[in-house]
Amino acid sequence: MSDRDQTVHYDSPAGGWGSLRGIARIFGEEWNTPAVMETLARQNKPGGFMCVSCSWGKPADHHAFEFCENGAKATLWDLTTRRCTPEFFAEHSVTELRGWSDFELEQTGRLTHPLRYDRATDRYLPCGWEEAFAEIGRELRAIDPKAAVFYASGRASLETSYLYALFARLYGTNNLPDSSNMCHETTSVALKKVIGASVGTVVFDDFSKCDAMFFFGQNTGSNSPRFLHPLQEAAKRGVKIVTFNPVREKGLEFFINPQSPVEMLTGKATQISAQYYQVRPGGDIAVLMGMCKHVFARDDEARKRDRRVLDVDFLKQHTAGLEEFESKVRSTTWESIEAESGLSRADIEAAAQVYVEAERVIGIYGMGLTQHVHGFENITMFVNLLLLRGNIGREGTGISPVRGHSNVQGQRTVGISEKPELVPLDRLATQFGFEPPREEGMNTVAACQGILADEVRAFFGLGGNFVRAIPERDRMEEAWTRMRLTVQVATKLNRSHLVNGEVAFLLPCLSRTEKDVQAGGAQVVTMEDTFSCIHGSIGHRVPASEHLLSEAAIVAGVAKATLPPNPRLSWDAWVGDYARIRAEIAETYSEEFHDFEARKFTPGGFYRGNSARERIWKTETGKATFTSPKMMSATGFDDAPGRYRLITMRSNDQFNTTIYGYSDRLRGIEGTRDVLLINPQEMRRAGLEPGQVVSLLSDAGDGVERAVHGLVVTPFSLPDNCLGGYYPEMNPLMPVTHHDEHSKTPAAKSVPVKIRPTAEFRPVAPLEPDGHDTRTADGPVGLDRA
Repeated sequence: MSDRDQTVHYDSPAGGWGSLRGIARIFGEEWNTPAVMETLARQNKPGGFMCVSCSWGKPADHHAFEFCENGAKATLWDLTTRRCTPEFFAEHSVTELRGWSDFELEQTGRLTHPLRYDRATDRYLPCGWEEAFAEIGRELRAIDPKAAVFYASGRASLETSYLYALFARLYGTNNLPDSSNMCHETTSVALKKVIGASVGTVVFDDFSKCDAMFFFGQNTGSNSPRFLHPLQEAAKRGVKIVTFNPVREKGLEFFINPQSPVEMLTGKATQISAQYYQVRPGGDIAVLMGMCKHVFARDDEARKRDRRVLDVDFLKQHTAGLEEFESKVRSTTWESIEAESGLSRADIEAAAQVYVEAERVIGIYGMGLTQHVHGFENITMFVNLLLLRGNIGREGTGISPVRGHSNVQGQRTVGISEKPELVPLDRLATQFGFEPPREEGMNTVAACQGILADEVRAFFGLGGNFVRAIPERDRMEEAWTRMRLTVQVATKLNRSHLVNGEVAFLLPCLSRTEKDVQAGGAQVVTMEDTFSCIHGSIGHRVPASEHLLSEAAIVAGVAKATLPPNPRLSWDAWVGDYARIRAEIAETYSEEFHDFEARKFTPGGFYRGNSARERIWKTETGKATFTSPKMMSATGFDDAPGRYRLITMRSNDQFNTTIYGYSDRLRGIEGTRDVLLINPQEMRRAGLEPGQVVSLLSDAGDGVERAVHGLVVTPFSLPDNCLGGYYPEMNPLMPVTHHDEHSKTPAAKSVPVKIRPTAEFRPVAPLEPDGHDTRTADGPVGLDRA
């Protein structure tokens, strides 16, 4: 019996009937009602609404259905008929609700009324909007602005994000962390350093013009499934796709297009990756070093024939630091590269030869590169490889970080940043007649450390599930309750709403699918996709409750109750007509948002530009800069007996901390999230058996006890010395100090842990022959009580 036969896995391609079943098994009959289908038909199209899930581009030449399985789940999650009313909170204390799972909490449905936490009864009680605004304002005025944190998830529109950042600075703080601090902040820091632009250089059309793509640490099938359409088209026209990932993700192996009747009927799948390598977690620097080594070797051979592999003209005109980098590459041994990457020289050279032979190459990556202690070096090494052959700043080439949340990139664009140098503060000062704070604010890690040290007194959360998403969760939850004020804006209940400060409010908002009618009529909002294109969005569904406010109205209401009068602040006018907010954005960011109102519904979005794409390098050297890493491993810790590298993963039934169900179909794991994934050989070396229950313990060596218990040993295809587990369940194992050295992004893709076995066994859930489990998502969690 092969090791693959002993592991859980999924034998079908990504997409296909599995995607349709994946939607239907969670939402039942509700998902294909006429009203819901009408809403889905408008998704990601001009005149419709932009998906609240990932930030993948919205092409001008769109499909009949421009949504994927996860996008449909996100939309249906908002359109649920369930309601979480004041009567629900009268029946359930906050302490009781803390015992519910993430899935159960969100299954209670849409929040309907503004709520205030009553500590005496341990319950949320309904309150009026003006009452909430007034009390929040009083509390904020009594707190030092430097001790308040204004966090934003990636769902808020550009209009709301602009007002939110403006409010925080008018209040007196740059403490504006957002969800990018937890995922792609490493991108922003690394790309800014070496190419002078903090976001990717690729646009949607580049995927139809490249000859090769290289993927590092990005799970397209679960995290950005609409990407599979251009990938399939590319593979069919002969583009070589090479993937490096510790996990064999099904979406980068085979795909059946659910919108193709022929493929659905015949079951004929397209092979996506021509080469797929399971690199060790943290081994990407070594892989890229080996690929660069091969490029230099092929260039040496070409020079003997008066040819070149390197793009000599580009390197001379546009780059700096090549000589030092080349010396570093040539002095690095293949033995060290193989040892750290876990791959053979032959495999790395085979991948590098694809690069050498391709005229136009796109480099694609996700959090598998960013979330390491040396994630910065992961990304700069990837840029090094692309620069060698001039693969930045030409059509069909570039670096393409795939962003997660739908507007997380856009929020940074319009001012949500703790870094004052990234925001045009002088323009804001002139525009609104105030002196903005100039000192650096708190990012996510600094905010966590401030809360642990009792230095943060107030936390305002514009969406998201901050307490559940961050490292060091157990310690953070205990410290959280010592804050004076916590305010959460949300559409649904989650765990962050159950860990409250002395004064706490839960404020429900409209979803992006719903009509946003203000004094000036129905409103449009905008957001930015991963390709720096701006899209308009308008909701058409009746709001879940007449008591909901838009996010912009909530931010403005709190701001008016907090700030002193200022004739240049038109909060009521801005909320009455969002076009007025867009006019302010266009004044602050005139180069990128000129003619904003006229362009907001441009098919495919309007491009706000990227200097590096034009080969204008806004770096210290004035050129694209090669960097020479001082390390070969991105983990930031040494291997030791009994120490494993834990990677945290998201399931197919999940988006960030939102859990749609208990089916990780594309990995063959059903009915549970309490698993420890380990390859069969490593399992045998550790003396473990399938189904054995174990605990994972932190092996960070800092003297702090951290543990996650009750995990079922599950054989799975992973590299040696590597373990896998689900995010956010594994977060308690990650120290808040375990982060990228430059960006402070939590290093969730290589966490040092050890295993503690127990005598308990639980059966590993069997699958049906086609890889599907027939149980419903609510089977293991008892939703009847919710």
